[in-house]
Amino acid sequence: MTPTAGGPNPVRGVTAAIITVSTKGYAGQRADESGPAMRAILEGAGIPVVYADVVPDDIERVATTILAATRSGANVVLTSGGTGLSPNDLTPEATRRVIDREVPGIAEALRAHSLSKTPHGMLSRGVAGALGGALVVNLPGSPKAARESLEVLLPVLSHAVELLGGGSGEGTH
Repeated sequence: MTPTAGGPNPVRGVTAAIITVSTKGYAGQRADESGPAMRAILEGAGIPVVYADVVPDDIERVATTILAATRSGANVVLTSGGTGLSPNDLTPEATRRVIDREVPGIAEALRAHSLSKTPHGMLSRGVAGALGGALVVNLPGSPKAARESLEVLLPVLSHAVELLGGGSGEGTH
């Protein structure tokens, strides 16, 4: 994503973390495709990725990894995977354990966009929320769905980060 002529850079001040939630990926039984796909989009948009990890589908591991990502300097933490209906899909529960408050509009927008592509989009349980000065967003596990979700999310990241940092948001419209 490039800034519009004369307009603000839509990703100014954003530093990202990527957490892939996959037991098989963590065990080396499946290649992580979502994490690298997300990194390519973020870095292509000028957003540095300061933290990346692959963790198993475990509430405690996901929650502690989200906290570690914010301590690493990331003000946007993106998870990929664990948002569906499988009994092992626990990323939303882990996220709710650590966030201070939810930002339901983001999750609603991501689901609406996904639903415009496939009826399965309505099965996503992903959440988004504020954790101190960081934004945490659950994205789907498939590389294609994660890329499509990032397209929706990128335009609001700088504004969200400025607001979470105590700014007025006037510089990011």
